[in-house]
Parts: sequence; structure tokens; C-alpha cells
Amino acid sequence: MTDQGDALYLDVAVRLRKAIADGVFPPGSRLPSEHVLAQEYGVSRNTVRRAMEVLREDGLMASQQGARRTVLALPRLQSFGELRSFSRWARSIGEVPSGRVDVLERRPADLAQAHALGLRPGDPVVYLVRVRLLTGVPVMIERTAYPERVGALLSLVDLERESICERLEEHGIAFAHAEHTIDAAGADAEDARLLEIPAGTALLRERRRSTDHQGRPLEWSQDRYVGDAVAFTIRNSVAASPLVRDRPPVTGK
Repeated sequence: MTDQGDALYLDVAVRLRKAIADGVFPPGSRLPSEHVLAQEYGVSRNTVRRAMEVLREDGLMASQQGARRTVLALPRLQSFGELRSFSRWARSIGEVPSGRVDVLERRPADLAQAHALGLRPGDPVVYLVRVRLLTGVPVMIERTAYPERVGALLSLVDLERESICERLEEHGIAFAHAEHTIDAAGADAEDARLLEIPAGTALLRERRRSTDHQGRPLEWSQDRYVGDAVAFTIRNSVAASPLVRDRPPVTGK
């Protein structure tokens, strides 16, 4: 049995997540074996295994060697283990992504935007303020500056329904790398209006600089998430450290 592309495991992950949300597999229960799930969904065991890894990284299940996976409580976790758009992430957890544009204009770059995008202060950028929704509920504000060569393409995007990253990829703009800085912030009056929450509500603030494969800046964004609606996961490995990779093997005397 062969898989029909890398996206197949994400479809299986969505279907498993929906089954968990619908109570087919309640928290504390054990999922069927990979063999049983592969037969049920008509895919290979490797596809099931990759889908399970997505759910494990999202904190939806726990696994122990030699035992079937145990279902945990259903969270909305966004992993930084891979660079994925909000829309792609939302669909992977069974939600319907959408957007509501508050500001879209050409304006002079401020100091922070110029520094992040490799421009001079005052150079033109395309500035977007967009509220992102999960199945109709506002959960995040994007405040993003794009260099003109990228921002000019926003006219080709349905900003209420489509992912900017996915649409720009169709026009040769590939979001390949990103640096994330995450901290806490309280909702100011503008945040409160856009997210329909009380001022002072705890938010997660993400500052993100994205580049293409050649390292050219594509966006500088300051996003704010409702703190009790979304959480982030980051997966680290000591093997990723260059000091560990380059360390010579220890030999006995």
C-alpha cells in the first residue's frame, strides 16, 4: 500500500483529532493499534505513525515504548517544530480558519520594520492588520509589514478566507525560515476591540521575522494570541546542537 503524497498523514491526523473531539476516543482511552487504524483509514502504517507524531507533538496523546497511545485532553497547540501557516495549522486541528482585515495600506517603514526587513527608515512597506479566527472565534491579531515586492502580491489574496503564505507560494514567494520571539502582554484598547475581549486580558505575543531560501526578508510581524485559546509547543533535541554534533567520540585508554 502506498501513500498519496506527504499531505495524507495530515488528513489522517485531522480525522483522528475529530474522532477524539467527538468522544469516539475520550481522554484517558487508548487508540487502536497502527495496524487497525491503517486498515480503517486505508493508508499505510507509516502514514498512521506520522499522523500520530503530529498529535503527539500537539500534546494530544502520550506514548510509551511497547504500549498503545493514550489520549490526552484536547488542546489548541501550535508547534514550532515546522514552519506552518496559521491556516494550515488550523485545518490540521479540525478548525475552520478565516480572517478579518482592519488595516491594509502602504506606509513608511518605522525603525523596527526597517531593521527587520533590511530597509531604510521611511522606505515604503505594505502594512496589514488582520484578525484571525478559528471557526468564527477571534483568537489572534496579525500586525505585519511586508517589503513592497511581497506586499504588492496581497491584492491577489482573499484575506478573509485564504492563507497569505500558501497563496504567495503559488507566485514563487517561499517562506523558508523564521525567527520567533514569544513573551506575554496585556490586551490594550485596540487589542480588546479587535479580539472582542476585555482590556488587560493576558495575551501571548509573537514577534516573527520570516525569510526565503536565500535569506531575503519577507515579513516582520507582531502577532497577539488570546492566552487561553492557543498555546505553543517547541521541540528541542541535544543532537541539534553543533557542539554535540562536532564533538569527537570518546575512546577508551
